[in-house]
Amino acid sequence: MLTNEQMQEIDDNVIHAIKSCYDPEIPVNIYELGLIYQIKVKSDGKVTILMTLTSPNCPAAQSLPAEVKERTEQINEVTGVDVEVVWDPPWNPSMMSEAARLELGIF
Repeated sequence: MLTNEQMQEIDDNVIHAIKSCYDPEIPVNIYELGLIYQIKVKSDGKVTILMTLTSPNCPAAQSLPAEVKERTEQINEVTGVDVEVVWDPPWNPSMMSEAARLELGIF
């Protein structure tokens, strides 16, 4: 069983790993784009990630969730990863971080 501190450290490491994943059509990582809706770390080290894509027709619909899973699985304390793609709420540009909006010139 992991402590709350250890679970928080895993959560931070998952965010760091996800920030290395980019939508191939947008030069901003998917975390800053607002595509990650939830990261839940359980006391047994299993991680559940709810994410979306910019659209249901996104060309990276297969590759991005697989990349998120693969990068999260590489974290030492993680014992399992479930990545679920959800469509509610639908993604829109207002979900981007301020840094992402600045990077893309959206004000």
